Order: sequence, then structure tokens, then C-alpha cells
Amino acid sequence: MSERYDTLVLGGGMAGLPLALRAARHGRVAFVEKELLGGTCLNRGCIPTKTMIASAAVAHQARRAAEFGVRLPGPVTVDLAAVVDRKNTIVDSIRAGSYRTVEKSTDLDFYHATGHFTAPRTLTVDGTDLTADRILLVTGTRSTIPAIDGLDTVPYFTSRTLLDLTDLPSHLLVVGGGYVGCEFAQMFRRFGSEVTLIQRADRLLPGEDPDISAAVREGMTADGITVLTGTTCTAATGTTGNIRLGCTGSEADDITGSHLLIATGRTPNSDNLGLEYLGLEPDPQGFLTVDASLRTDAENVWALGDLRGGPMFTHTARDDADIVYRTIFRSQDRTTTGRIVPHAVFTDPEVGAVGLTEPAARAAGYDVVVGRQDFTGVVKARAIGNTRGLVKFVADAATDRILGCHIAGPDGGNLVHEAVIAMTTGATYTQLAQAIHIHPTLAEAVNTAAGGVHREIGA
Repeated sequence: MSERYDTLVLGGGMAGLPLALRAARHGRVAFVEKELLGGTCLNRGCIPTKTMIASAAVAHQARRAAEFGVRLPGPVTVDLAAVVDRKNTIVDSIRAGSYRTVEKSTDLDFYHATGHFTAPRTLTVDGTDLTADRILLVTGTRSTIPAIDGLDTVPYFTSRTLLDLTDLPSHLLVVGGGYVGCEFAQMFRRFGSEVTLIQRADRLLPGEDPDISAAVREGMTADGITVLTGTTCTAATGTTGNIRLGCTGSEADDITGSHLLIATGRTPNSDNLGLEYLGLEPDPQGFLTVDASLRTDAENVWALGDLRGGPMFTHTARDDADIVYRTIFRSQDRTTTGRIVPHAVFTDPEVGAVGLTEPAARAAGYDVVVGRQDFTGVVKARAIGNTRGLVKFVADAATDRILGCHIAGPDGGNLVHEAVIAMTTGATYTQLAQAIHIHPTLAEAVNTAAGGVHREIGA
């Protein structure tokens, strides 16, 4: 049996889903997803983790109630099963809306199945050959499992499976100090677990500006997390409740805990697809090479989202989808060239960043000027009892152009958008410094870091 379509979308995540719906306005679409609509972000990434982080933040704030003059009748405890149930309710509700939208779409056939390319322009799904004029690959990534001796004999979690744990670990070992490892480490510490965070690099979040990495580490240690950097795990033994990691490096040799989370990066889902039938070969890391319009080397085949490498965020994947849609169906010349991509890490202090770090700007040869404001000097931060972190601007002294903005602090993921808009519109460092900001707000930290007048030190 065979079916012919104008467009085939393989992957139903946060890029594939809207792209399939929009493409269906312009012809027949085959939409294939082997798991759940919404992909990693909705089902096992952004939404569920931030929902559970919100529960952890409430627990943390409740333990600090006395600092605000609020008395609680007893100690704060966390019902992890109830936290997971709340997370599932929210995720299920959002996902149900996605399915309803797909069901209502005309000219879109949804295949909930695994597909493999078996011929040029042909994907076989449950015995049916789907042939299309254009193919859009949006298959995402999965957790990378490192080569640790004995790991295959030890029970461990990934960011996907730990979200469904309902019994609180007594001592969680987290291998990996990137954004996933840091978020989960702090979340479970605030739920009540002892946590050891093990990072091979010499600092947490090594892609961030060094001042931001340092602020996040300070926040982790302030919460009681044991942070080991410059430490490589080489062996794992044990069973649930008694996990032992053999490590080398500057800070530890032998580490024990009750549960183990592996958070060491992402691997693209480019294997087992039959891409050779399209004439495509992934790079050594498994990513597909694309041009600025997200076209692959194969005619009428595009790859977008995490599969194309580069910034791997839901918001960039959504922008990829818009670029591909406008390129194909609107004949518009939108590309990835020059796009300004912010990102966030939902720790406390919360990271929001965009553009070049200070070391990267100096290495690129800019005449760098740096503006900084610690949240200890921001009265709104003091009022809400959260003065962790800083705002840091990196600018070009020769042109007054903002090269980067790096925030670790309360609501950092929102505050950074002020810099994103400034960089997108070409507003200068001086213009941002001269813009009047409401007092008292956290946004004053952005203004004062840019050299503004709203500095309230010691107030």
C-alpha cells in the first residue's frame, strides 16, 4: 500500500508539530511521530522539568518563611508523588490540546508509528509507503550515555526517566554539570535529597560566561549541594540504594549515593532512519549538515531543530520551523544568518544569556567594555529576599554595540529579553543605560549594569 503527499514531516516535537499544521494549508501532509506529540520539550524536557522546579522553589521558599516573618506549624516536607502527579496533569492537558488541533486539521494524515526510509523520497510506516515531494526531518535528540565502565550493570536515570520517580532519593548522584544536571541537582536538593553534582570540566555550565558559572556554583553550594568539578567518572558499581562511582580528577576518587542521574549531553536521532536512501550521511556526532535555509545536501530535504546541531533549544527549533515554512510556502528569504539566540538555565540563580561572553569577545579582537550589577545592590532583589547573582554586559567600546548580556539572578530568563530586543533592533549600550526603568524592579539591574542611574546601594 502506498500514499502520496506534498510534504512529509518526520517528528512531532515543538518544531515538527507547528510546521506540519502550517504546511497542511498548502497541500497534503503526512505527519509521522513514533512517540507523543510535543517531543522532548513537552513530554520529558522543558515543561515537565520547569513544573517540578516550581514545586521545588515553593518548598525552598517555605523553608525560609521565618525570614519573612511567617510561621509555619511544622517542618516543610515534599510529597514527590504529588509533585509528579501535578506535573503529569499539566503536561497531559497541554498535549491533549495538541492532539485536538491535529485531529481538526484538514489535509493532514497523522501516523503514530515508527518510520524508516526505504527508497528515495519514500518512508515506510507500518507497511505503508509514504512518498512526498518534500521531506522535513525533525527527529530531535536523546540522552547521551557516556562510556563508564560497569554503567550498563547499574540502575541509573536519565532526565527522561527521573521525572517519573515518586520516592525521594536519599542521596542523588548527578553526573554532568550542564544545564540538565544543574537543574535536576538543585530541584532534588530542594525536594530534600542529599545531592552530589559531578562535572568533568573545571566549572559548571562551561558554555556560560565565567562569572555566571561562578554565581551558579555559589547558589548550588548555598543550597547544600556538593559540587565536584574537574572530576571524571570512570566506573560504576552497585544497586539502587548503594551506588558507587569510581572517579579521577582534582576533587574525588570514590563517591557513593543511593540513586544515579546521567546528564552528559544529547545524541541526535539520526540513526536507524535509513537516511542513506535520501543520500544523506550524518557527521561523526550524528548531526545533519544544513545551509542557512536549513536545506540538507539532498534535494527538497530539510533538517531542523536539534537534528541540525547548533543551538539546541525549543525556541530555536520553532524559529527553524518558521524559516522553513516561509522558505517553502511563502517564497521568503528568511535564514538563520545573524539571528540572535538567547537561552536560559532554570537554576537559582536563574541564568539568562545572549551573545558573546567576555572571554569570547576579547578573543574575537573587540575593544571590550564590561558593565556589571550584582543583585545585592538591587533593592527589589533585597525586598524579595533573593540577591544571588549579577547582570553583566559585554560591549564594544569602539561602536557602543552590545555584544552580549549574561544574567544569573532572580527571573534572569525573563530579564535577558531586554538585551535581546536591544541587540535585535540595534539599540546601543548607552541607549539602554539611558532608558528610564521603573523603581523598584529587578529590571533596574539591567539598567545599572548598562551604566544607568538607578543604583540603590545600601538602601
